[in-house]
Amino acid sequence: MFNGALTALATPFRDGEVDVPALRDLVEWQIQSGIDGLVPCGSTGESATLSHAEHDKVIKLTVEQTRKRVPVIAGTGSNSTAEAIRLTAAAREMGADGALLLSPYYNKPTQDGIYRHYKTIASSVDLPLFVYNIPGRTASNVLPETVARLAEIKHIVGIKEASGSMDQSSDILKMCGDRITILSGDDALTLPLMALGAKGVISTCSNIVPREMHELAAAALGGDFAKAREIHFRLLPLIRALFVETNPIPIKQALAFMGKCANELRMPLVPMTAGPAEKLRVAMKELRLV
Repeated sequence: MFNGALTALATPFRDGEVDVPALRDLVEWQIQSGIDGLVPCGSTGESATLSHAEHDKVIKLTVEQTRKRVPVIAGTGSNSTAEAIRLTAAAREMGADGALLLSPYYNKPTQDGIYRHYKTIASSVDLPLFVYNIPGRTASNVLPETVARLAEIKHIVGIKEASGSMDQSSDILKMCGDRITILSGDDALTLPLMALGAKGVISTCSNIVPREMHELAAAALGGDFAKAREIHFRLLPLIRALFVETNPIPIKQALAFMGKCANELRMPLVPMTAGPAEKLRVAMKELRLV
């Protein structure tokens, strides 16, 4: 159910508010382009600056527009376990198919604290849960041994692995096997991780190349690594251009280049600087996206 390429949806804004028509159009375009799933309210969706009401609104709109055609994994993470439970329970009530829970940030819990955080949420909400490990944003790393413990808990079905470490990802795959679904959290590492046994990616770049990321993941899942490599190398300049500044600054600029939404972010994020934006436009032009 949670295999392939799933898009970490950007949240369109206009005049400081969630741009509902743009969000609905983006969801619809993603599905029509063959994407395998949608993940609203993650890092790419600027969840850190959404109010709780906006957070619920974005998830509800995504679920409504999707109409069960692809799974929706709602971002519901928090560094407060109680708040994460509330957000996850709300996502379940709105019809999300699963939840993506950012590992606790700022608090810097121990490995046992991280384990108990996820275990408490899993025992409180009847919904498939994905651990989201991204140490560069959280200042805490979910170690492979902890992932193996979490894989034994009912409702914890997967991990979005964005440590950037192939060694760590290899250890998780070796320790957990098929007991947990591993999805890449780094676009550029999608193919290498799938070659080791990951089942897909929660992707930022698929906001603008959903069909291509779906095809890459489908080829890898089908064992056609020659085709997957061809797509990987074709997309690599674009992927690099999309991460020269903090995500989601470049992807918002890219969506604006394509006319999908306004180039509007929430402070403290600001629009992309001119030089990198031009390099992004060139990379997009090479793929005939603009």
